Amino acid sequence: MVHSKSLRIAFFGTTSFAAWHLYTLAHLSTHQVIAVFTQEMQVPKCKSFLSLYKIAKKYNISLFQSRILSISDIIYIIKKIDVDLIVVVSYGLILPQEILNIPRLGCINVHGSLLPRWRGPAPIQRALEHGDFITGVTIIQMDSGIDTGDILHIMPCKIFPKDTSYTLSNKLMNIGSTMLSQVLDRFVLGTSTLIPQDASYATYAHKLNKQEARINWNLSAIQLERCVRAFNPWPISYFQIKNDRIRVWDAEVSNQNINNYSSSSPILPGTILATNSNGIYVGTGAGILILTALQISGKKITSAHDILNAYKEWFRPNSVLE
Repeated sequence: MVHSKSLRIAFFGTTSFAAWHLYTLAHLSTHQVIAVFTQEMQVPKCKSFLSLYKIAKKYNISLFQSRILSISDIIYIIKKIDVDLIVVVSYGLILPQEILNIPRLGCINVHGSLLPRWRGPAPIQRALEHGDFITGVTIIQMDSGIDTGDILHIMPCKIFPKDTSYTLSNKLMNIGSTMLSQVLDRFVLGTSTLIPQDASYATYAHKLNKQEARINWNLSAIQLERCVRAFNPWPISYFQIKNDRIRVWDAEVSNQNINNYSSSSPILPGTILATNSNGIYVGTGAGILILTALQISGKKITSAHDILNAYKEWFRPNSVLE
């Protein structure tokens, strides 16, 4: 049991999801964040961008770029600053057991899914890509596995039909930061409880890569619409016209039957079936996808209606998108 009301914490995180948790710890909690370890020190390009760098600077917290430190360097620093607990949020690297063993309360991790579903680096994106209706946040006591530790706190969150990784991430980081405060209070009071995960329900959320963002028109319209939302704001679904990359920021599934557009031969996936003020209608492996917001390389995100006004010759019906 901890006899002080204030815990000394080392924070490990890299993304803006992590930055929000650090901000709530530094700004709202009674606990002391002694050091921040991040893979990359992202100096913000604009005032509104929430970064670990900016928060650490504002609250005078020591910031270490872990990518240029050895494990022995990190171990030395953590031992020297004498922390009670390590908090890990969206850090991107696995902490070795040597580090997990140092703080007297161990290490905890805030993870953007209902564990054991979507263990791994991209839980928010994979939940959207697979059409999950519900996700959430789980805080675990870390062990040497990837998101396999016992559960300290878990909270569900509904996924709405138009949620993107951006909107869902914002919801989950608000939930996660509130949960983190509750878990820290339980550590102080000595009332923490641990629930083992049922590994038989485990799924793995593989890291995103740029290659999978290229639209495969052989997939169904339902699957492609999920991918568009899952890959927003990164890496962004796209297709090519000549040498131009066209990013798809928004799309919807048409309730029209693809057979309405062809009575005889089957339609090749990627074929533009029609264009109108609602968008660009594209045949897929199953069903029709309506492209509603696009971005041509070097240009702003634009409604399909405005794109058609400027680039109508690119989107002629019966042409096939790559």
